[in-house]
Amino acid sequence: MLLKKTEINSTEIAKLAGVSRSTVSRVINNYSNVPPETRDKVLRIIEEHHYVPNASAQVLAGKRTRTIGLFMIEAGHVSSDILSNMLIASVIENASSHGYYVLTHIIRDANNVESVRGVKDIFYQRRIDGGIFIGAANEEPFIEKLIENGYQVAVVDQGLPGRSEPNRIIANFDNSSGMMQAIEYLASLRHREIGLICGDMRRYSGPSKLEGFRMAMEHYRLPIREEWILPGGFSEESGYEAMTLFLEREATLPTAMVMANDSVAFGAMRALQEGGIEVPGDLSVIGFDDHALSSRFQPALTTLGIDFGAMMGKLTATLIEHIEERSTEFTRFTVDLNLIARDSCKKI
Repeated sequence: MLLKKTEINSTEIAKLAGVSRSTVSRVINNYSNVPPETRDKVLRIIEEHHYVPNASAQVLAGKRTRTIGLFMIEAGHVSSDILSNMLIASVIENASSHGYYVLTHIIRDANNVESVRGVKDIFYQRRIDGGIFIGAANEEPFIEKLIENGYQVAVVDQGLPGRSEPNRIIANFDNSSGMMQAIEYLASLRHREIGLICGDMRRYSGPSKLEGFRMAMEHYRLPIREEWILPGGFSEESGYEAMTLFLEREATLPTAMVMANDSVAFGAMRALQEGGIEVPGDLSVIGFDDHALSSRFQPALTTLGIDFGAMMGKLTATLIEHIEERSTEFTRFTVDLNLIARDSCKKI
């Protein structure tokens, strides 16, 4: 007859070690005010009896879970996107280096009540100490509610004037500088007729890139043609659709176009190829982000490079600093972009 294994608790560990239960707690939580010989004895008994502290009890006692959440709002296939995979891996790697675990979840539709409730419950049940959100709309109601309720929240790509709560952490791209570099480069190649495929206007980068494009065009005294500013998104499909619809109008082509990101550029260039339009022979193209495939694309894509690994490392470390109360102020930082000239642009 098999006997059910009885799990040992901290009170029994304390008796076996000949110490108080509070001493066992201090050892478990790695407090410094425990004599080395006492710590060694308690740890030896813990190991002998395979004792694991009850996580639920620790949470109820106000202990940290040493786990952060990573939430990606994406309707498409995350597994097939190299950039998304790199972002996830970067967060996990950096969290691990700080002794934290990562709970990951993909939100297919931020307007789905059940999906949003599930994410909020992860916070409410204290299963994580804080969360990172990627791909959110600039003002996502459920994220704002989490911040309002005091949870530590980090958001990639957000700009809400006047929102500077101490538990809000924001990482943005320097889209104005990126657009200025893109237009400066095209102007140096003697392009004057320049268009843009916009990003998702619900997200901060959408309108900020459009604003940066307009400012850069004005700075270099280049004419802005509204018919060359196309609605788009941040996916390859949106770039393909935007360019396909534009070509169907049989409108005059600009000599160059800036894309909301490299994925959009891949889609737009596919549509151009299908339409018999050569890049850069008939149209020069600049991307944004330096996707892992950009250097291997044909032609190799000129783009604005971002060190996503460093960005996610800093964001993860900053969130953990807030969780551990080593930083208690609103934090926002901006990531630089640098032009990478390849083969998708030519001088005219």
